[in-house]
Amino acid sequence: MSCQTLAVIDDDAAVRQSLLWLLESDTLRVTGFDSAEAFLAAPDNAAFNCLIVDLRLSGMSGIVLLQTLAAWAYCPPVVMLTGHGDVPHAVAAFKLGVVDFLEKPFDDQRLLAQVEHCLQQDRVAREQHQRESRLHQTLATLTEREKEVMQLVLAGLLNKQIAEALHISMKTVEVHRARVFDKMGVKSAVELAGLIASLAGSAGKP
Repeated sequence: MSCQTLAVIDDDAAVRQSLLWLLESDTLRVTGFDSAEAFLAAPDNAAFNCLIVDLRLSGMSGIVLLQTLAAWAYCPPVVMLTGHGDVPHAVAAFKLGVVDFLEKPFDDQRLLAQVEHCLQQDRVAREQHQRESRLHQTLATLTEREKEVMQLVLAGLLNKQIAEALHISMKTVEVHRARVFDKMGVKSAVELAGLIASLAGSAGKP
């Protein structure tokens, strides 16, 4: 199994070190950051598979960091820690998508279980994100005419109807249709519709 990575963002050096000792393993590499700013400045910060974030950080708070991460194209799963039980902050954190909100001192086994859950979640979500990114990149390679033909194919029109709608020959429609299918990696209109529907569905997720 390939090694995954986890970032601990906490301004308490003792907490960072204890989490490193707890979580580091042959299959998980843990890196500590003493502030949200230090994490955001790291060149490979988007590659982490899981984040453990303290709520009350010096400088940018954990909640503000979560708000920043929400603007990323893909944000890995986050577990938030706090030394002060705070219902409003917990609600805000969950609204921003954290997997769990743990009070210090936390139960080691619960944290380990949540980290494993996060790593599994990241494997699935990151793969899905990469598929969607590739699909967006492929769509961007279509010419305007190919996009027009694709939309009419998705609307269920036959080649003859598409030719009439776009005032082009059926042979030209067939060429554009074949190019769309080839670029999108599909063999039928049904497959194409499924691809586009999956992309639209993911865009509608909260």
